[in-house]
Amino acid sequence: MAVRALTGQEVAQRLEAALPDAVERWEPEVVWVHPGQISTACRFLRDDPELDFRFLSSLSAVDFIGHFDLVYHLTSLGRRHTAVVKARLYGRDTPSLPSVYPVWQGADFQEREVWDLMGVRFEGHPNLKRIMLWEGFEGHPLRKDFL
Repeated sequence: MAVRALTGQEVAQRLEAALPDAVERWEPEVVWVHPGQISTACRFLRDDPELDFRFLSSLSAVDFIGHFDLVYHLTSLGRRHTAVVKARLYGRDTPSLPSVYPVWQGADFQEREVWDLMGVRFEGHPNLKRIMLWEGFEGHPLRKDFL
């Protein structure tokens, strides 16, 4: 039995029914969630028995200079489907959003890596410190404006 990628519309409809203010928009393969709602939305995606996203496959960030996109790849092993959730953060000085560590403890190192290399802060993370570079390192080397 093959693994099926849920469409952005399918995931958005489930989210909107439970959390009307969480979804910004959807695209064919992605659902966009308001950054401040990411932890709440992810908890629903994990706990909803029809979705059952108990595994955070990956969490990454993309720097577009004017904004950062956070990308969450989710997997349901029991339901044999996947989904992509994104959140967009504007501003370069102090980009932040709620941590999903309370939802998936596997987000621990992934959020730390994004913080270390991109400078995106995850509010509520229990141990947000550098994971790749030393504590005294200045800046975040995967940012497009890093010198």
